[in-house]
Amino acid sequence: MKSSKLALTAVSIAAAMALAACGGGGGGGNASSPTTPPAAPPSPTTGNVTTPQYAANSAEQTIFTTLNQYRQQCGFPALTENTLLDKATANHSSYMAQANAVSDSETAGKAGYTGVTFSDRAAAVGFPSGSVAVGGVSNGFWTTPALTEAGYGQNLLYGWISGVYHIGTVVWPVTQVGVGYAETTFNGAPQAWGALTLANLQSVISNGPLTFPCQGTTGVPYKALGETPTPPNTSGAWGTPIGVAGNPQDTIVLQTASITDTSTGTPASVQLLDSSKDPNKLIPAYEAVAYPSSPLSPNTSYAVTITGTVNGVAFSRSFTFTTGNVVG
Repeated sequence: MKSSKLALTAVSIAAAMALAACGGGGGGGNASSPTTPPAAPPSPTTGNVTTPQYAANSAEQTIFTTLNQYRQQCGFPALTENTLLDKATANHSSYMAQANAVSDSETAGKAGYTGVTFSDRAAAVGFPSGSVAVGGVSNGFWTTPALTEAGYGQNLLYGWISGVYHIGTVVWPVTQVGVGYAETTFNGAPQAWGALTLANLQSVISNGPLTFPCQGTTGVPYKALGETPTPPNTSGAWGTPIGVAGNPQDTIVLQTASITDTSTGTPASVQLLDSSKDPNKLIPAYEAVAYPSSPLSPNTSYAVTITGTVNGVAFSRSFTFTTGNVVG
């Protein structure tokens, strides 16, 4: 049995934060003894590592490796591990475990508190969050029987990629990531807590907009168990979401979408969500999602056609993907 909960920060990574700037005026006067110049602010790449530092077969390694495989398969750039973001995200996972609740935000005074938002928690460990966009996602679930750590990591990632408001973990145009994980027990069964902190919104997508899933993707969840907030126009579980994304300056509007079982020709009932249609105001302008309002079938091939505009210019994408026998 698996029970899953997800949450998404209301800010997400909707826009890049302004670069910090300072200025001042001059003045006359007699010379005095020199003063020590202020230390240079940390670089936005402080904490980046070229070789992943996650322990072998850990939940963190599984999430990082699989997430980058998904991104690169569909043309999105691989994310770079940032050890400062790792620390901030591990702190948040520990906070959720101690609070026994999934939340993107933290409350001052509670056990494990290190900052209200993902950006606050990144800044608390020395990441220069004032100069780059910072956002993230959280997840928690419990299972019987117990899984390996890698299995917990895979299931946490399934939760994110099956979420209409969480598919951004694969399609957002960012370059850095921190992964956090904690484990407790619930009713005698293992309970896993995970989070991602994503940073550095950049124009890194070529020939966009791109999609996930994309041509040839296999093994993705055929249904989602739940999400906070609940996606519009769903009642119970829904099917594999199709994330569409461009660069930060882009505005994507979806016009039509079809998701059809290639063996039977049966179409799914598809909902369209972009920044102009999202009642929760969580989808950024550069992202959109098409999703079946009911679960798809496991181990099944689906043909997708999506049309819309990016910055007012028409685009269309057609491809096939195959679900796995897994849920998010």
